[in-house]
Amino acid sequence: MINGGEDTTRGGGSPTPVRPERLRGPVEFVGRAAELAQLRRLVASPPCLILLEGEPGIGKSRLVAELLAELPGRHLVGECDDVPEPFPLGVLLDAIRGGADRLGPLNPVAGALAPLLPELTDVLPDAPPPLTDPAAERHRLLRAVAAVLAALSPATLLLEDLHWADPATCELLAYLSTHPVEGLAVVLTARTTAPGSSTPIHDALARTPPWSVTRVALSPLDADDVRRLAARTLRLDDPPQQLTATLLDRTAGIPFVVEEVLRTLAERGGDPLADDSVPFVLRDVLLWRLRPLDEATREVLGAAAVLGMTPDQRILASVLGMDRVAIGAALTAAHRAGLLHDAGDGLRFRHDLARQVVYDLVPRESREWLHLRVARVLEQELPRPVAQLAHHYRRAGSGADFVRNAEAAADLATERGDDATAASFLLQTMDIAELPRPVRVRLAAKLGRSAIDGLSQAEAIPVLERLLADRRLPPGARGELGLVLGRMLRQQGEALRGYTEIECAVPYLRAPRRKAPALAVLAAPDTVVGRHVDDHLARCAEAETAAAASGDAAAHLAVRIARASLLLELGDPAAWAIISELRASAELADRPREHARACLNWAQGALHAGHPAQAEALLAAGRALVDETGYERLASLVEATELSLDRAAGRLDGLVERLGRLVASAERMPVTLLDARAELATVLARTAGTASGRYDQVESAERALREVVADARRVGAIWPLVQALSALARLTVTRRPDDAVRHATDALSLVRGKGILAWAAEAVLVLAEAAAAAGDPGRAAGAVAELEAGIANRDAPLAQAALRRCRELVPA
Repeated sequence: MINGGEDTTRGGGSPTPVRPERLRGPVEFVGRAAELAQLRRLVASPPCLILLEGEPGIGKSRLVAELLAELPGRHLVGECDDVPEPFPLGVLLDAIRGGADRLGPLNPVAGALAPLLPELTDVLPDAPPPLTDPAAERHRLLRAVAAVLAALSPATLLLEDLHWADPATCELLAYLSTHPVEGLAVVLTARTTAPGSSTPIHDALARTPPWSVTRVALSPLDADDVRRLAARTLRLDDPPQQLTATLLDRTAGIPFVVEEVLRTLAERGGDPLADDSVPFVLRDVLLWRLRPLDEATREVLGAAAVLGMTPDQRILASVLGMDRVAIGAALTAAHRAGLLHDAGDGLRFRHDLARQVVYDLVPRESREWLHLRVARVLEQELPRPVAQLAHHYRRAGSGADFVRNAEAAADLATERGDDATAASFLLQTMDIAELPRPVRVRLAAKLGRSAIDGLSQAEAIPVLERLLADRRLPPGARGELGLVLGRMLRQQGEALRGYTEIECAVPYLRAPRRKAPALAVLAAPDTVVGRHVDDHLARCAEAETAAAASGDAAAHLAVRIARASLLLELGDPAAWAIISELRASAELADRPREHARACLNWAQGALHAGHPAQAEALLAAGRALVDETGYERLASLVEATELSLDRAAGRLDGLVERLGRLVASAERMPVTLLDARAELATVLARTAGTASGRYDQVESAERALREVVADARRVGAIWPLVQALSALARLTVTRRPDDAVRHATDALSLVRGKGILAWAAEAVLVLAEAAAAAGDPGRAAGAVAELEAGIANRDAPLAQAALRRCRELVPA
C-alpha cells in the first residue's frame, strides 16, 4: 500500500560509524531560552492569555512541555483533533475532565455542561431547562465553561493545536481574552497561517484588543542551535561546520525535522558528511523507518494515516477487512519502528508531519479508495458523523456524497448557532465543478446567510459575484443572492456597492417577508452618498407595505427599527416614541441580537442629532445585550460608539490611544473601521488645532483626515466622509482659509444631496467663521440661511447650537 520500501542511501565515502547505541534518547531542549523565560514570566502573573505560534514541527509542544514540567500548581490540558466536527468546546471539555476531581462549589450556570459531561453529574449542578434561541443556548454554554474554569483556578490551561479548533472554542477564548478568569493562565498553541489564509482561532483573536493576547512566535533554529543538537545527539565534541550547514539546508531548522534527521543518522551510522543520504526532508526519515515493516503493516499504517492522527482499530478492521488482532499487531510494529507513539489512550502518530508523510506515500488511487471505504464504514454510525463523512468523500473524489454531507454538517452547525463552521463547509461545496445550478444556488444562499454572521465574507463574496454574473440565474435566486451579497459587501466596508446590490436585488424578491427587511436596509440614510432622504423615506414606506403583506413578525420588527432610525436622523421627535415602544415590546425582547443592534444604531443616531444622554443610555443597553448574548460581531461597534461619545463629550484624555487600538483590532471588521478612523482623525485634528498643537501634529492630523476622505469617497460612505471633511475644514480655517472653505463647501454639497441639513452644521459654522475673519460675513449668508431653513422645527440640538454661533457671526 505504501511505496516506502526503496533504499534511500545515496553516496559513499569513508564512513565514520555513528552507532545507534550512541543515541542519547530524546534530543535535548535547545534554542528556546528566551521564549521559555517569557512564558514563565507571563504564567507567573495570571490571568493571562498566550498564543504560541509557529509552523508545523517548530517545537511548540516541546516548549510548553518544558514549561509545565517545572510549573507548580494545577494543569488542565486539551488537544484538538484534525478532523473538524461541528461540536462546540470539545477540547475545553477534555481539559475540564482532567481536573474535575478537584472541583469545588460551582455557579448554577455550570449545569449547562451536565448533558455534555455525563461522567461529572456528581459534581456539576443540575442542567437548566433548554433555551429556544440557539445563540442564547451557546452563550450559556460559554458561561458554564468559564464558571468551571473559575472554580478550577488557580491553574494553567494548555490547549494545543488550536488551528483545528471549532469556532465555539475560539469564541470562548476570545471572550476570555477580554474577560479573564482570575488566577487562570491560558496557553494556546497554533500553527501560523499562510499569507492570505486564516483559521477560526486567528480570526477570533484578531477581533480582540491587541493588549488582551500575548503572541509568542517560534522561528526555526539558527546555526548555533542546530550545531548544539548535532553535538549532543551524535556525541560529537566539535561537529563540522559543513554538517551544520547541511542540516540547516535540508531541514530549514525545523526542530522536529532536525531531531528526526539526527536520530536517523545516529541509528544508521556512517559519516554524515561523506554520506549524502542525510534525509532532505522528513519523508526520507520515515522511509527508513518504514523499510523493515512488512506489506501488511504498511497497508494498515497507510489506512491509519487516511483515518487521522489517532487511528480507530475498529474502523481500520472494517475498512481493510482484517480482524482487530491483526490490526493491533500492525500498529504495535509501527510503534516499535518509531512511526507511532503511545499517547496514554492509544497509539497515534507522533506528529502531524509524520502522518502527512505516510499519507503522501500512499498512491493516489489507493488513498481515494481508502477514503471511500472509511466513508462507507462511517455511514453506519449513528448519529452519522457528517463532518467526517464530508472530509472523506471529498478526498475520495465523490462530489455528490461530499456535497450531501457538507450541507448536512452546515445545517447542523447553523442549528447550533455556529455560523463560522457552516460557512466553512458551504464554501467547500462551491469548488465542486459538476454541481447542478439549482443546488449551487441553494447552497450559495445558505453560504451567504452563514457568512454574514460567520465573518467569512471575503471568501464568500467572489462566489456570489460569479453566480450573479450568470444570466441564466432564476429571478428568485438572483434576488436572494443579491441581497446576501449586498449585506456582506456592506460589512466589508463597501457601502455603496453593498447598497446598490441590495437595490438591484429588491425587484427579484417575490416574498414580502424577504423584501421588507431588504427595503428596511435601504431606508438607512447614514450609509451611502448619492441617495436623497426622500429616497430613503420612499423605501421605508415600501418596506412597511411589504411587512404588512407578509404577516411576518420579524419583518415587521426590522421595518419599525429602520423607521425609528430614519426619523432620528431626520430630527423627527416621533422617533423617540417608536424607540420607547419597541424597547418595551416582547417582540424585541425575544430577539436580543436584534435588540442590541437596534440600540447601537439608535445610539449613533442620537449622537448625530446631539442627544448625548440618550446615546449613553442606548449604548449601555446595547453593551449589556452584547455581553448577555455573546454576540462578538457587535463588540467593535460597541467600542466605536463609546469612543464617539467620549469625543462628542470632550473626554479626550487617552482617547487617541484607545481609538488607535480599536483601529488596529477592527481590521477583521471593516464595517466599523472607516468610522473608527474618522473618529481618530477628528480627535487628532482637535488636539492639533489647539494653540499648543505642534506643526508635526497638525500635519499628521491633516494627513489622517485626507486618507479618510479618500477612502470614504472610494466606498461611498457618507457619514465618515462628511465628518472628515468638516474636521479638515475646521483644522485649516485659520491657517489656509481658502482650503477650509473648499472642504466645508464640499461637505455642504454632499449633505445637500442627502437632504439632512443638520449634518452640515459644523461645515456651515466653518464657512461663517472664514467669512467673518475675511471681513465679508455676507459671503456665508446663503449657507447659514440654508442651514436655518433645513433644521427649522427639527429635534437637532447639535445643529441648533451651531446655528446660534453662526448667527452671531452672520446676522440675518
